Amino acid sequence: MSNIKVFEDRKVRTQWDAEKEDWWFSVVDVCAILSESQSKDPGAYWRKLKQRLKQEGSEIVTNCHELKLQSTDGKFYKTDVLDTKGVLRLVQSIPSPKAEPFKMWLAQVGSERLDEIVDPQKAIDRAIEMYRQKGYPEEWITQRMMTIKMRKELTAEWQERGITQEKDYAILTNEMTKAWSGMSVQEYKKYKGLKKENLRDNMTNIELVLNMLAEVTTTTISKQEQPTTFEQNKKIAKRGGKVANDAKNRFEEETGQKVISPLNANDKNLLEVKNSKKDEE
Repeated sequence: MSNIKVFEDRKVRTQWDAEKEDWWFSVVDVCAILSESQSKDPGAYWRKLKQRLKQEGSEIVTNCHELKLQSTDGKFYKTDVLDTKGVLRLVQSIPSPKAEPFKMWLAQVGSERLDEIVDPQKAIDRAIEMYRQKGYPEEWITQRMMTIKMRKELTAEWQERGITQEKDYAILTNEMTKAWSGMSVQEYKKYKGLKKENLRDNMTNIELVLNMLAEVTTTTISKQEQPTTFEQNKKIAKRGGKVANDAKNRFEEETGQKVISPLNANDKNLLEVKNSKKDEE
């Protein structure tokens, strides 16, 4: 279930991203407000603008994501969304008298993030509530909160080692994931039938635990050895993943259950269920 924010009595569908610690905003809703469109097809303005921005090579279109948000008919549809920075750029592309008031409104929405910096528990509570609203089981939510914590510690360690670019984080994450799961992040997502969805949000309990073990191990080794080059960081990421791979193999031997599962969040309750080896064959 998405959150609803209100700007001058107009609804804007939003969704909180616990890992990015930022809001996603429905682009159609934002365009409807800024263009003052009352059309029965509020997406028409955005489709036309999107085409123009694409022709111009604008980063706005590149940075656009799709999330399933609830429509007025109560059903969920894939909807273009932008984060706060993306929406600010979008505002600059739409001449509108509401531009400045809308920027102020964005700042107010963003103040919730500042509150969370002062009191991190608010961010945790928000994430837990979001997952509850989406229907995830309580045990799974507990595991997910731990993975978020471990991920932050790992990225903080990588920053200490001079890793600052998103593409470098992605490369290191990919190396670690492949080392423990046997698949790259993209292969893993394809196996689960995912596209732009968050991989961890679609992992089973045991997948989350082993992914977390890989991250904790990588963080610990990095702190001990203090790598100074990107290649050294890659090797440590692989070693961290290898530890989790060893645990995965031992788990499968002892239980007869496969760890890597095609299950995803389409049926969230199943994320707590472990299939037997016989079922997987």
